[in-house]
Amino acid sequence: MQLDPPFEYYVGAGSVTNTIWNEISGYPLEYGISDIDIVYYDKYNLDVHHETKLKKELERILGDFSFKLDVKNQARVHFWYESKFGFPIKPYMSIETAIDSWPTTATAIGVRLEHNGLYTIYSPYGFNDLFSMVVRPNKLLVAQEIYESKSTKWKEKWPLLEIIPW
Repeated sequence: MQLDPPFEYYVGAGSVTNTIWNEISGYPLEYGISDIDIVYYDKYNLDVHHETKLKKELERILGDFSFKLDVKNQARVHFWYESKFGFPIKPYMSIETAIDSWPTTATAIGVRLEHNGLYTIYSPYGFNDLFSMVVRPNKLLVAQEIYESKSTKWKEKWPLLEIIPW
């Protein structure tokens, strides 16, 4: 299925990373995936209700889809970030600057299907850590305790991971 929204979007983060780790580890592709992150950037509509409406529309289109969708407008993350993570951030200027700040080099990735049938992949830190199953902190934004919590949880699911200490 191809989406055709009037803004940039990516399927990203854990659902992409976990799928690759599953393939490398010989696990079922859906193993360990808690949700599908769909991120977009729409600076002209910062209403949280728009996110909810978009999520419901995607759920309708996908029908009997086995994963929870997490749909987030990266142009409005700064509105809620402090209440969730304990410190404020500046507004992201693009969807790519949002992905640049994701907690690890391996999970800072987004994939989008284009109209021509080709994929656009945005991976600001490359693919070495992702395909080598290395979890390295991206200290641009993530707090140490969040990184350590995530990496511990992932190591339990994917024992082949190499966790780089903070």
